[in-house]
Amino acid sequence: MILAVDGGGSTCRVALEHAGSRHVVSLGAANVTSDFDGAVARITEGIQAVAQAAGLSPEALRACPAYLGLAGVTGPALADGVARALPLDHAVVEEDRRAAVVGALGRVTGCVAGLGTGSFLARQDGDNFRSIGGYGLVLGDEASAAWLGRELLIYTLRAHDRLEAHTPVSKALLDDLGGAPGVIAFAASATPERFGQLAPRITQAPDDPAAALQMRRGTAYVATGLNALGWRPEEPICLIGGVAGAYADWLPKEMAEALRPAEGSALDGALALARRLAPVA
Repeated sequence: MILAVDGGGSTCRVALEHAGSRHVVSLGAANVTSDFDGAVARITEGIQAVAQAAGLSPEALRACPAYLGLAGVTGPALADGVARALPLDHAVVEEDRRAAVVGALGRVTGCVAGLGTGSFLARQDGDNFRSIGGYGLVLGDEASAAWLGRELLIYTLRAHDRLEAHTPVSKALLDDLGGAPGVIAFAASATPERFGQLAPRITQAPDDPAAALQMRRGTAYVATGLNALGWRPEEPICLIGGVAGAYADWLPKEMAEALRPAEGSALDGALALARRLAPVA
């Protein structure tokens, strides 16, 4: 019997493998930095629900190996705090990137570019794991949906000031938001998710000069980051996340040829990591 949690900024999934069956429940957000108590309560609720689905008491899960990949885990102290707060005796808590990488690659040496609302890049080689980025939109998240949306707003204002050439995409955005004052008002209160909602204006208009500029900039970050992680041409690359597929046609030839579909999800990866915690029979 093993337990796994994939806790993200919008959805938390809890999975239990028991007696040859997998039971999964989905709940709301579980970011332990933005809402520690709420995330712990949600995970605990998920543990109770998945136990019920398997016909077990929550207490029966206390001793089973558990791996939790959670958004917002910024270091060992926070991870230990989460582990102590949960009704589990053998829980390993980490940030959510490793589970996503193991889910995508299995045990194969290779790289993953996570390009959703935020972004991260990672490489695994056996038990060695290294990731870069993922610092949030204020300080990073380059090539992400939120970053693409924000950069399009910046370009649009620069075009309004005649520092760049307006394009159909930038003109439409300026009109839709009510001119420069509307752009400023939008950005003043926008969350990363709201910025990310603008990303399709770029990803769905690759021939627009403003959109193409942002895609080239995002691609340069991905390619530079993967090379910095030590990617080699014989290694697979998986692109995961909401805007990931848009970058496939922009990558350098060697990297494009190395692209492979993800084997599974972050929850699959969390379960695989939980299995590694289980005693060998």
